[in-house]
Formats: sequence, structure tokens, C-alpha cells
Amino acid sequence: MDHNEIRSLFYHHKICVLIPTYNNGQTLERVLTDVLAYTDQLVVVNDGSTDNTLEILDKFPDLPQVGYAHNQGKGFALRTGFEFALARGFNYAITMDSDGQHFAADLPNMLAAMLENPDALLVGARNMDQATVPGKSSFGNKFSNFWFWVTTGIRMSDTQSGYRVYPIRRMQGITFFTRKFEFEIEVLVRSSWKGIPIKNVPVKVFYPEKGKRISHFRPFKDFTRISILNTVLVTIALLYIKPRDAWRVLKKKTSDSSFVSSYSIRKSQMR
Repeated sequence: MDHNEIRSLFYHHKICVLIPTYNNGQTLERVLTDVLAYTDQLVVVNDGSTDNTLEILDKFPDLPQVGYAHNQGKGFALRTGFEFALARGFNYAITMDSDGQHFAADLPNMLAAMLENPDALLVGARNMDQATVPGKSSFGNKFSNFWFWVTTGIRMSDTQSGYRVYPIRRMQGITFFTRKFEFEIEVLVRSSWKGIPIKNVPVKVFYPEKGKRISHFRPFKDFTRISILNTVLVTIALLYIKPRDAWRVLKKKTSDSSFVSSYSIRKSQMR
């Protein structure tokens, strides 16, 4: 797909690129410039940045922006961005991080996957075997993948990537409770429980060498939040979701069996 075709797809399918940002002044301008080469359907959520983010955003006065004074967390920024995008008529939001880890060059791949799976929530699958991938990121991803499988029965290679396609119009009505990094887990699980397919799409990822990485993930606090969330989700899955799904399967089998029996009786009477 050439750039004109890509721009047309963004407009035709009502897709925006949603970028939440918090104190990523070193990389934000480059990320925005790279995305604008593919589409101007771009929404930025400034999650209470205290660096030079406002000065950078002033260079892009035509971009729709949402901002607030105090940092609320990535989950809150994403949820705010979803509401803003829905209000502007968008059906999908492709989320990218503003720290330079994601490549705008992967947008055509994400679009192609969305066209093949228009009802799905798509998650970029990173190559976590690269030498530059931090050990805590690799462990955290495996940890998250395991608990996502426990709560949904779906096996994924990457559940932590922030490069995603959200079918936000279809997600309306789902209730979320988290506001920090753990939201990116909650949104996958609750969307799956609502019948939205969750799929991986291969994407590239860039991890700067140690010492040059900018991360707002707080290992103890955020890992504790994620662990508590997983405990809650597993409890809900065991006590409600799995019995509900089992009942639906049983009900469908019973209904199908009744239909076959009824059809057989009618066919026999016609002879």
C-alpha cells in the first residue's frame, strides 16, 4: 500500500492513531512526525507531562489534543483518548507509545490485519528474543501471557505491547476499573469476555541500550497492581465467566439437538 492509499483507509474506516504521552520529550516530536507521514488522523493525550512536552505539541497546532495538569496513568490516558476519539466519530484507535519503541512503518501491517479482522482487538507481537530486550520486560510478558491464558483460554505470544488496534466502537459498554499500566491487561481480558477476538500481529520494536531507556514503569508498585488485578480476574473467570461459557455451550448443544430431532420428526411425518 502506498501512502495515499493508507491515508484513504484511515478516513474510510474512521481510524485514528492514539498516542498517550508522559514526559517523553526526547522522542515525542519524532514519533509524531513519523506517524504524520502516514495519516493526520492523530490524537495525542498529554498525561500531565512536566517536561517540554507542551512546547513540542505547540509545533503541531492542528493535531487534536487532550491534556490535564496531573499525571493519572497510562490506563486513564488511554480511556480518555478512547472517549475523545468516539466523540469525534472514530471506530478504531491504533495506539502507539511515545517513547520511540514503536515504528510508524508498521502501520500498514496493522491496517491490513484490521481489514482481515474488523471485529478483533489486535496486539503487536514483538520479538522478545532480541539482545536489547530488558530481562524484566521479557519476564513480565511471559507472566502476563500465562495469566491471560488462565483467564480467557487464549494463548498469545505478546500481551504487553502497547502497539494495538482497538475496535473502540464495538468496545462501548465494557466497564473498566484500572487506570495505570495494568489497564492494558484488563482491557484484553474484559474485551475477550465480551466476545471480541484477541489476536497478535508481528511488529518491530526498538529498545535503547541500558542507561538511555526512559521508562515510567515502577517495578514494585506496578507489578503489585498487576498481580492484584490478575487475582481478581482469575477469581471472576473461575466463579462466573467459565461457568457462564460452559452453560452457553450446553444450551447451544441442547438447542441444536432439539432442532435436529424436530426436523427428523417433521421429515418422517412427510413420508
